[in-house]
Amino acid sequence: MAFPIHELAALGTATCWATTGILASDAIRALGAFHFNLARQLFVTVLLAAIVIALGAVEVPGSTGIAVLALSGVVGILLGDTLNFAAVGRLGPRRAGAIFALNAPMAAVLGWLALGERLGGQAALGIAVTVAGVALAILGRPSEGAHRLEQVRGGLRIGVLFGLGAALGQATGTLVARPWMMGGLDPYLGSLIRVGASGLAMGVVATLPYAPPLPRDVPRKALLLTAATALIGLLLGMTLFLYALQGSQTGIIATLSATSPVIILPLLWLRTGQRPTAKSWAGAGLAVAGLALIFTR
Repeated sequence: MAFPIHELAALGTATCWATTGILASDAIRALGAFHFNLARQLFVTVLLAAIVIALGAVEVPGSTGIAVLALSGVVGILLGDTLNFAAVGRLGPRRAGAIFALNAPMAAVLGWLALGERLGGQAALGIAVTVAGVALAILGRPSEGAHRLEQVRGGLRIGVLFGLGAALGQATGTLVARPWMMGGLDPYLGSLIRVGASGLAMGVVATLPYAPPLPRDVPRKALLLTAATALIGLLLGMTLFLYALQGSQTGIIATLSATSPVIILPLLWLRTGQRPTAKSWAGAGLAVAGLALIFTR
């Protein structure tokens, strides 16, 4: 029996993304979602470029492939990640992570609408179960005196809307890039194209008059946390995800990498010292069960 290295890589992706959500909260509130995302993308683009150069000759996709992957990065990373971090800043990492898991049923529906992929009764049931789990996770309010990572800031509704927009951006970006991810493209090069295109687009937006203003007196801790989330979430997490897609069934990898809502609960417990509620566990479990139904249809 072969060692499940690609499946472990997918679980590593989920762990990276769960860890990023916890580390990112304070940095997002200090820098703002836009500048937080811009800083981490520029940082990771430089690192990925150095890695690709160090690896030597890799097969570069043609102009069409580069354009498709760049579009995937702009939609999935620029829009998706920025909105996701805005949701994290308002709802905390647990709720935002649960909403972000909706990118899976969104991708299933988009694949059905755009690519004619079969949906069927099992997928419809999975979507319903996932939505129910996410709703349970969102509606379970923290107790009095809850840790700041569990507090809602800036309004629940706007945070939920940001989270839904993030999930849609991630689903669309994945759908656009899926054929090239499955074609054997080097995962570091694929990440470089996607992250680099998104960072370039964000840099252009940052020069425009209506761009969000850069905060003054940003704490050093916020910058260190930003760099840490870039290394863990973008460099390691995304590369593990692309690597996992190359060696196992898409449904299995997608399900394992979408277990972040469950993985984040013990990590949040360790970080805050506060035990997750029964509703939190139930909501996360339902969400992952729904994702499993979707991806194994």
